[in-house]
Amino acid sequence: MPTTHSWQSIRHEVLRRISERIWPPGALIPSEHELAREFGCARATVNRALRELADGGLLDRRRKAGTRVAVAPVRKAKLDINVIRFDVERRGAVYRHSLIERRRTSPTEPVRSRLKLDHAADMLYLRALHLADEHPCIYEERWVHLAAALEMLEVDLDTISANEWLVRNLPFSSGDIALSAANANAREAALLETAEGQALFVVERTTWQGECPITSVRMLHAPGFRMRMTL
Repeated sequence: MPTTHSWQSIRHEVLRRISERIWPPGALIPSEHELAREFGCARATVNRALRELADGGLLDRRRKAGTRVAVAPVRKAKLDINVIRFDVERRGAVYRHSLIERRRTSPTEPVRSRLKLDHAADMLYLRALHLADEHPCIYEERWVHLAAALEMLEVDLDTISANEWLVRNLPFSSGDIALSAANANAREAALLETAEGQALFVVERTTWQGECPITSVRMLHAPGFRMRMTL
């Protein structure tokens, strides 16, 4: 081990001890204080290393019960919120988006439930189409909670997509995502230039900043879409 320990080097050493069964599954590992003394670093540095491994499913951390090596480690997939324009341009295509509808309104009951709102809220409803080389690739329907993004009312969403503006300007602290397939209705099929009834890959995502919901979006991908994620 190096003489100066970063949280990355501590994470690497803890991972080695787990991999080599020095700390077998279910074993209680030393406390943060003990590890900080061993590595000659601050407890916060050890905490960061252990937190990273816990987030990866390799450690089970319980308050007052200590930290144990996970008995059945579950690797967690990492899903980032990408700027759609960047994804299209990385493929060497020319990106364009078209704002179909924009209105300030109250959410429907299903949207309120998804956003965990128990009251009427002031929201921005958007429909947009994302294109690559003038071929439609994603159709989105989005609700934006104006209590979290009031300044969005002043944004020219014909110039920048809601997806890109939100990623650039409103960091989120938590979220949920649902992946499914759905058959295109007549309107969706026309927008995505496919047959009515065609199976489409659907991403539904909601994000929050603390207890305040930011946005809920439903994105339908044109046939042929493939999703990649980091494990």
